Amino acid sequence: MVSGEGKILIPMGLSYIEGTVTGPSGLQRPVRFLVDSGATYTVLTQETWLAIGLEPTRSVQSVLADGTTIERGVSECHLSLPQGSGHTPVILGETGDEPLLGAVTLEILGLVLNPFTRTLQPMRMMLA
Repeated sequence: MVSGEGKILIPMGLSYIEGTVTGPSGLQRPVRFLVDSGATYTVLTQETWLAIGLEPTRSVQSVLADGTTIERGVSECHLSLPQGSGHTPVILGETGDEPLLGAVTLEILGLVLNPFTRTLQPMRMMLA
């Protein structure tokens, strides 16, 4: 779509991806993540992290889009996506929290969100 000023306007959209999380004992759960490259950490729902046996190892404070500060526990799990898998820190969600795939996990897996196609693609790696 092109505006009257000749600028290309990209409509906002949401991107979701199916993945599988695995806890320390091997228990797994499928998760449908909202890909949120503006979020620092990946978030698991309380139901999911309890089901795979995660426990908090520390806590972090986060600021939400509306300016509210919240505190949540952090753990680590194995996360598998169609584009790759690895271990990643995760926020242990509470009631009402939704699953998000955040920037730290994307970087660990070497992925970026293409804003035009709304798909995950390999990151161009630089050693410098």
